[in-house]
Amino acid sequence: MKTIVTTAGRPTEFTIQLAKNASNRLGLPYIDRQKRTVTQLQQHYQSDVLVSAKSRWEYHGLKSKEPFFYHPSSAMFRLKRVARGEHDPFLDVCQLQQGDSFLDCTLGYASDSLLAAYAVGETGTIHGCEANPVLAFILNEAFHEGRTDHMEFKTLMNLIQVISSDAVTYLKQLEDQSVDVVYMDPMFETSIEESVNISPLRALGIQDTLNEEWVQEAKRVAKRRIVLKAHYTSPWFEEFDFEQIKRPNTKFHYGFIEKAAFNN
Repeated sequence: MKTIVTTAGRPTEFTIQLAKNASNRLGLPYIDRQKRTVTQLQQHYQSDVLVSAKSRWEYHGLKSKEPFFYHPSSAMFRLKRVARGEHDPFLDVCQLQQGDSFLDCTLGYASDSLLAAYAVGETGTIHGCEANPVLAFILNEAFHEGRTDHMEFKTLMNLIQVISSDAVTYLKQLEDQSVDVVYMDPMFETSIEESVNISPLRALGIQDTLNEEWVQEAKRVAKRRIVLKAHYTSPWFEEFDFEQIKRPNTKFHYGFIEKAAFNN
């Protein structure tokens, strides 16, 4: 889908320059707002619209009812729980330790990567793949340039390196057993109604389907384990030999494969 870059409704020199810089970096056309609404721009250019607002970026998909902008989503309350000493199922299955390396193959809102950053600390490394280059740009701007309204997690966001690439392409660039934990959370093949907060991401994100190549590359790169998050009815757990952790009254489950089982 085509994308254009513009400013918020009341542009300033600052937001205009930001929009032009984004236009150059992403290779997308800059369009003067000219007091037009986002909907008018979408319809006129038949495109998605990336908007440079005062404190954040907004990505208005032509087929999306709500814009995408960065927010930490479920990480906001999950991090508070972990800080109180409570368990988080994601951290339990990943078994991350201080200093570990972690690859999030499907970054999205980076909620899980923020939890991973908390677990591995400043001595660890977090990399996250985002296949949509505009989403990757927005995430990088939020994490490293402060272009977000959610700066309470600045220390953790700074630890996350955003990779503008699909997972398989990036995995192929990595050496064998170079990452402690490789994590995969593809867009659910079965929609979960409770996850309305990811609707803008679902409309704009690239719909990845887990396949043999992806799993094999993850096995090659992972040093300790690979972890999958999927709908509880997903055939992926059995198809790719993940040990499924069944959790009562939840719509998604985690699964994992230990390094010892990679060659079985």
